[in-house]
Order: sequence, then C-alpha cells, then structure tokens
Amino acid sequence: MSDPGQVRPEVVDAIADVLRGADPAGLPPSATAEEKAAAKDRYLSEFAAERGKRDRQTRAWELLLTRSYDEPPTWSRLFDDLEPDAVEQLGELYDVLPEGAQEEYARRYGVPSAV
Repeated sequence: MSDPGQVRPEVVDAIADVLRGADPAGLPPSATAEEKAAAKDRYLSEFAAERGKRDRQTRAWELLLTRSYDEPPTWSRLFDDLEPDAVEQLGELYDVLPEGAQEEYARRYGVPSAV
C-alpha cells in the first residue's frame, strides 16, 4: 500500500489518459484523492494550453488569409500579399504557423529570435 499523500506518477498518467478520452476501465481502483487532483490539474493545464495554441493558430490564419483567391494560393503567394504589420505579427506567432508557412517565413525573413 502506498503512503497517504504520495502521488504515483503512473496512476496520475492513467487518470489523465481517461480524462483525455481513454477507456475508463484503465482507471486504477486504488487512486488517492491527491492523485485524482494531480491528474485533473494536469488535464486542465493541458486543455488551457491547447486552447491558447488554437487561439494563436486562428490569429495566424486570419493574418495569412488577407483575401479570397480563385485558386488555392501557395505559401509564397500568401506571403506576397501580406502587409508589413502582418509579417511582424506572424513572427510572434511563428511557433504555431503551419510547417509550410514557417518555411516560407524563414526563407524570407529568417527564424524569429524568440523561437
């Protein structure tokens, strides 16, 4: 039996996996309140971080898609159409840009120093 108050990482991992959608049959029956709380905290932290990332990704797409196109544009074309202030903002969002946009940004302006 484990010490009261001791948090077993493998139990926290299993609980967090269930919170993310894994089969509840994987829940350890001996999970303590502390382990459940730690798993919940981890899950909520990850959820908040993921939401923040999605918000930043949405902002990046808003900057990249400045107008409608008759044909699907290339990354080069999208960057050709950017305003200078959008380029600066995209540099701040570099880590959440799609891979092709990161490559085009780096080719034109270099990798931002904050990355």
